[in-house]
Amino acid sequence: MNLRSKNRISAEFSMSSMTDIIFLLLIFFMLTSNFVTPSGLPVSLPSSKTSAIVMQKISITITSDLRYALNDQPVAMEDIEPQLAALLQGTQEGEGVVVLHVDKSVPVEHLARVAGIASNLNAKVTLATLPTE
Repeated sequence: MNLRSKNRISAEFSMSSMTDIIFLLLIFFMLTSNFVTPSGLPVSLPSSKTSAIVMQKISITITSDLRYALNDQPVAMEDIEPQLAALLQGTQEGEGVVVLHVDKSVPVEHLARVAGIASNLNAKVTLATLPTE
């Protein structure tokens, strides 16, 4: 007489469902993360209630000691316009986006001067800020 059960319980564990969950979590965190590229120079950004995420291609940084950087490369104030014009030359009209990373202790005249240069070159100018909580 055979008393063994025909239905055996398998002691194996399938990892396929666990990998699906991990990939879904990975995709979720990639989509909800910030798309802001950090600046290489130490800048204390001002805060704002509304902070839009802009895909930056060109960034100009002004530090608290009035050092200028174009795409994290140090540059003199006099050289910003020709180098910025060269970077914007390959973009179409209205597609050039310049993100200004300006320290909050920098006087407004320096911000206005750099924003004016970018605006004269038909670029959209955006000021990088930190969102308030």
